[in-house]
Amino acid sequence: MKSTPENSRQPGKPLLLIDVDGVISLFDFDPADQPPGNWLTVDGILHLCSARAAEHLPPLGNHFELVWCTGWEEKANDYLPSEMGLAGPLPYLQFEPSAGTTRGHWKLDAIDRFAGDHRPLAWIDDGLDAACHQWAAERPGPTLLVTTQPSEGIDQHHALELRTWAAQL
Repeated sequence: MKSTPENSRQPGKPLLLIDVDGVISLFDFDPADQPPGNWLTVDGILHLCSARAAEHLPPLGNHFELVWCTGWEEKANDYLPSEMGLAGPLPYLQFEPSAGTTRGHWKLDAIDRFAGDHRPLAWIDDGLDAACHQWAAERPGPTLLVTTQPSEGIDQHHALELRTWAAQL
């Protein structure tokens, strides 16, 4: 299921935009202290898929419409729903080939096209920068940014923050 502006299977729920690398697929961890997870090969590249992500993402689907917000685009549905215990496929954002934006972060234009201005959304990513925070502060709809560490990904504190925010809407 590809991205469609303001198209939603679950219109009463806020969106949860999920990055993969640094949220689900972990990197920059100490090899001697590898986080729990399963190794997955995608196009010849090994990815350590976080066991914590598999624990926390499925229940978040009770509070959010889950959407891939990753350079993996449709490929996320080829590998991750079964690995994460998610009912899939999930909607995903498509990024323009230039993937540039006048606002500074390469994902913002695709997010705006998909979510519109007013749909409540949370975005979990390891690469959120100042442009993302400015965009979120100026966005008319409720917006939560959650930053992960790429060596740890989503954890119980992130999941609690997301559930609490969704419950307050």
